[in-house]
Amino acid sequence: MNGTQSEGNDLAKERLFAGLYDELHRLAQRALRRDGRSLPISATTLLHESYLSVSKADFKDPQRFLAYAARTMRGLIIDEARRRRALKYGGAFVITSLDPDSEGEHDESSHHDEELLRINDALDELEAKDPDLAELVQLRYFCGLSLAQIGVIRGVAQRTVQRQWDKARLLLFDMLKRR
Repeated sequence: MNGTQSEGNDLAKERLFAGLYDELHRLAQRALRRDGRSLPISATTLLHESYLSVSKADFKDPQRFLAYAARTMRGLIIDEARRRRALKYGGAFVITSLDPDSEGEHDESSHHDEELLRINDALDELEAKDPDLAELVQLRYFCGLSLAQIGVIRGVAQRTVQRQWDKARLLLFDMLKRR
């Protein structure tokens, strides 16, 4: 690829990102509301960190772009949960407080991180078996897209997405039970 083609691809990626910025910001907010309740990062930070990763890849259409952005956001949320639990950051230490209002905050945060990591492991297992179902879960769970929105992105009927979602949930529940 010559320099002009590369510059054209970079410009196309920037335009795609700029055109989808508001939607991606909403996705980042949803992802943090659902999974980042205790994470010390903002939606804008999550979005911009995702963009740094997304900007390095090539996409044929907005569907691939959104799917990759969803995976990147998932990765950033999971990385933050892992970092919080890491021993070198004090993840195994519990600081007790004499303040009765703050009781249970650490336990809730730790439990949330543990659950998030279990879901991530099950999703990795699902991805090895059926990448399309795993992508669907990422778009639905980590980005908070509706089944109708996913149907539009994928170019299929909402009913088809509903059947795939039901199948993915059954497989994930089975995987989570085994953990």
